[in-house]
Amino acid sequence: MSAAPDPQQARRFAVIAGGGTAGHVHPGLAVADALVQRGHDRASILYVGSQRGIEHDLVPTAGFELKTLPGKGIPRGLSLDAVRAVLALTRGIAEAVALLRKERPSVVLSLGGFAAVPCAVAARLLRIPVVIHEQNAVAGSANRLISRWARVSAVSFPATDLPNARVTGNPVRPEVLAIDRSKDRGAARDRLGVARQNRMIVVTGGSLGALKLNRAAIDAASRLVADGQTTLYHVVGKRDWESLAEDIVQLAAKSGYRAVSYENDMPSVLAAADLVISRAGASTTAELAVVGLPSILIPLPHAPGDHQRANASALVDVGGATMVEDNEFDGDRLVAEVAVIFDEEGRCDAMARAASTVGQRDAADQVAVLMEEFAA
Repeated sequence: MSAAPDPQQARRFAVIAGGGTAGHVHPGLAVADALVQRGHDRASILYVGSQRGIEHDLVPTAGFELKTLPGKGIPRGLSLDAVRAVLALTRGIAEAVALLRKERPSVVLSLGGFAAVPCAVAARLLRIPVVIHEQNAVAGSANRLISRWARVSAVSFPATDLPNARVTGNPVRPEVLAIDRSKDRGAARDRLGVARQNRMIVVTGGSLGALKLNRAAIDAASRLVADGQTTLYHVVGKRDWESLAEDIVQLAAKSGYRAVSYENDMPSVLAAADLVISRAGASTTAELAVVGLPSILIPLPHAPGDHQRANASALVDVGGATMVEDNEFDGDRLVAEVAVIFDEEGRCDAMARAASTVGQRDAADQVAVLMEEFAA
């Protein structure tokens, strides 16, 4: 187990459970910050995550204590991996029961993912109220299970099918909420080393990266920056960085192409960008909406419940984004889609305004209010 601040002897107000990816962790930290703003002691909030997730970097940096539990996703069908996953989950539940008995939280917030299940099960056994937050338009299997005994299901999209649902939106980090692109663009570009006068296109596959998007970006890079007035800012992701290193090095010699393996300052990237090309993860689409950024979204194929397509549709339906199927996306399609957006006068600005109409800026506070409402 890992920790940041020294634990307090006083009773915790909340345990926030879930992790593995930034898409789970950032909303949880946004709610934690909202609770602090509402008067709860920072030390009264404990984040519980997985032993191998990105929360190890993000949670202590945000100033909250982190504890971890064993476990991993349970594959379908009978296999040795499935048996091991069940055993790890059982061990995780036992550790969660001991942890919650010690910490005595008034409420548990489940963010979904396998890291949330042990805490939610332990909370049920100990009669601690559970509140769900579901980031995606289609609920994941963990939150579907936990919703059977949760007091309320905070959902990001009106069509999300969970019991006792209340639409709150998806909580977004305060530093992203603070972005004003009209005022912050120049300073953000200075921080990133991007020319203020250039058009800036961002390609990102999220915290891990997306190989299909990375290959398309590399194939299209020379054409996109050929005018000398465009910067392609490519967030490759740590997973693909080494395998694509040779191509990246060759392109790095071209003026206008910038590649990073991981971006620690995504708020500056969002403030600086004119257009974002990405997967349609829940946190990504929520941030694009609250910032008001045009985007080209390529939903992850075979995502559980096809939830990324549903996430993307919220922006596409209002005209804030275009959607391209994964099997149709390559360098040529990327160049063509970018041209359609930039060549039509006023379209980029219109997409930005449309995207901002679906951004729910008070989502974190709404979830915090629900936690207070149902806390023991």
